[in-house]
Amino acid sequence: MKKTTFVLALVFAAGAVFAQKKTTSSATVTFDATTPKDALPKAENKTVIGSIDTQTGAVAFEAAVKNFAFSNPKIQEHFNAPNWLDSDKYPKFTYTGTIEKVNKVKFDKNGTYKVQVNGTITVKGVSKESKVEGTITVADGKIKVAANFSIKLKDFGVTGQAIEAGKVAEEPSIIVSAEF
Repeated sequence: MKKTTFVLALVFAAGAVFAQKKTTSSATVTFDATTPKDALPKAENKTVIGSIDTQTGAVAFEAAVKNFAFSNPKIQEHFNAPNWLDSDKYPKFTYTGTIEKVNKVKFDKNGTYKVQVNGTITVKGVSKESKVEGTITVADGKIKVAANFSIKLKDFGVTGQAIEAGKVAEEPSIIVSAEF
């Protein structure tokens, strides 16, 4: 009897530990580099891998560069080319960070929480520290995460005539949404 009770307690404890980290493989990241001169440089990737640890506040996202879909195939070709994001050499974007004051987010209670995440974004093999403001919404056991921030393309070694001509924004918006 004692063995059975111990084993059951161990199983429940292990379940509680594993439940702290939530993952998804269907987060969405939008890359919006539109300008008044050109509305085409906007892409969406709906196959982003994401995770959030509700105890530690650790978050991570990984987006395959080739999975960003543009309405114009030529722009998608340029986006993946060596002089731009070089997706053959650098196949993914990553963001890892930690939610500040994660203990103020009640993951077991419905509500919306403004958060700041301190982390590192890596694009084209270049990593930069980044503070991102976002929102966590808890509703009926589901956790939704949303953030909108911008990056400077030149910080990641991305330059080109389209940027200089004003056809591509120097600081595109990155919009992240995920449900865990």
